[in-house]
Amino acid sequence: MSGTAPRVVVLDYGSGNVHSVVKALAAAGAEPELTRDPRAVQEADGLLVPGVGAFDAVMQQLRDVRGDELIDRRLAGGRPVLGICVGLQIMFDAGIERGQETTGLEQWPGTVRELVAPVLPHMGWNTVAAPTDSRLFAGIEAERFYFVHSNAATEWTLEGRTESTRPRVTWAEHGERFVAAVENGPLSATQFHPEKSGDAGIQLLRNWIATF
Repeated sequence: MSGTAPRVVVLDYGSGNVHSVVKALAAAGAEPELTRDPRAVQEADGLLVPGVGAFDAVMQQLRDVRGDELIDRRLAGGRPVLGICVGLQIMFDAGIERGQETTGLEQWPGTVRELVAPVLPHMGWNTVAAPTDSRLFAGIEAERFYFVHSNAATEWTLEGRTESTRPRVTWAEHGERFVAAVENGPLSATQFHPEKSGDAGIQLLRNWIATF
């Protein structure tokens, strides 16, 4: 990056919690913009896709503003995208909630479902197990992050063609093991909320921005 702050668009498609994300990005050194303007989305250094609520509702809201196409276009051009919470879940093939299956963005194979756990939602601070070569978690591997969710991806099957293209998958546990974060080429995502995770969350956003 040059000496100017990297521009990060927070995709404005109707999801909640966007203003705290904008503040966290600013604290991490980015110049954030909340918009759904296609040109701004494509030209930004990074795109952050927030997600709060039900899988099917988030997918409908995204498609209503053609957000699915905007994300596809950025990824096809190797442009960085970060999904948060349901913004991670929708990157998978499908999600099942209340017995209803909804097609996701199909960037990664697998289905998101309700965790098998004694207490749901999984709400609060939890540790994660990041791979040693993670760029997102560099320097914050032992920190705790803030989760609020009942559903998650509990399996990972996508492999890289080479070691350099191998996705880096971070795991956490609540009742059972689930995907807490993924780094897969230009596409990264976290099941937890960096914007609610204090200094560790801000550092994770800095680490993501440093990959641009």
